Amino acid sequence: MSLPPLATLRAFEAAARHQSFKNAASELGVTPTAISHQVRLLEETLAVQLFDRKPRQVVLTDVGQALYPVLRDGFASFAKAIDQVRNRPASRSVTVSVIPSFAAKWLLPRLPRFQAEYPDINLRLHTSPEAVDLAGGVADAAIRYGVGPYPGLVASPLFREHFVPLCSPSLGLEKTEDLRKTTLLHFDWLRPDDATPTWQRWGQVAGCSEYLPDAGISFSDDSHAIQAAIAGQGVVLASPAMVRAEIDAGLLVMPFGPEIKGHSYHYVHTGRGDNRREVEAFGDWIKNEVASSGSLAE
Repeated sequence: MSLPPLATLRAFEAAARHQSFKNAASELGVTPTAISHQVRLLEETLAVQLFDRKPRQVVLTDVGQALYPVLRDGFASFAKAIDQVRNRPASRSVTVSVIPSFAAKWLLPRLPRFQAEYPDINLRLHTSPEAVDLAGGVADAAIRYGVGPYPGLVASPLFREHFVPLCSPSLGLEKTEDLRKTTLLHFDWLRPDDATPTWQRWGQVAGCSEYLPDAGISFSDDSHAIQAAIAGQGVVLASPAMVRAEIDAGLLVMPFGPEIKGHSYHYVHTGRGDNRREVEAFGDWIKNEVASSGSLAE
């Protein structure tokens, strides 16, 4: 369908509403001559006469009277739609940077509850084993694992990590002496320190270093180490908070203690930005999740 130029329709609608080319010109910010020209062009395009032009006024013809209400209602609908678009609230969003293991094992299973509580917030997860510079715009907030402090950032403690021996029940481990005949599964931490949960550290705390075999299997991804433990390939030092589903399903058991402490998780952000409300909303939600899960911050 071919329509006349929009400018001609707009000029006609204004002239018909005011019954005056001069007043229509004043409304549209053009000259009366321009209005007259546009109306004439529309009449030529449609091959009809829309106005009877009198010395001091213009009067709609029968054809003009039929066309005017259609255009009037059409332009009113356009104006309403444009106002709705202009006044629509901006999309609320927040980007949170998280280490992959925390995202996969702890955060992702809980996200449906965040979406149910905040359906108007678009959440984007940025997963990286490295800490990102929040001032650089990659993310609005982050969940950091470490000792801190976090200078220049607002930091809220979430919970402190604990690590225990975990393995498949098929291994039948019952006491620390059983480690003599078991493969130890290791995870290569990026930046090991005194709080890194290594088997050597655990053996010292447990007082059974002499039972720990020298050989083992090392993984660059802790999720692979956990899967190996589930498959019965050895015993791993892992966080019960991260493998709660596997423990509840009976895929992993803790044959003995003790537990050793790691670092703490913190929710951090700059305290600035246009979406500060969204950043704080996610922070409030995750702190409530920690509290409800029983992993209280230390």
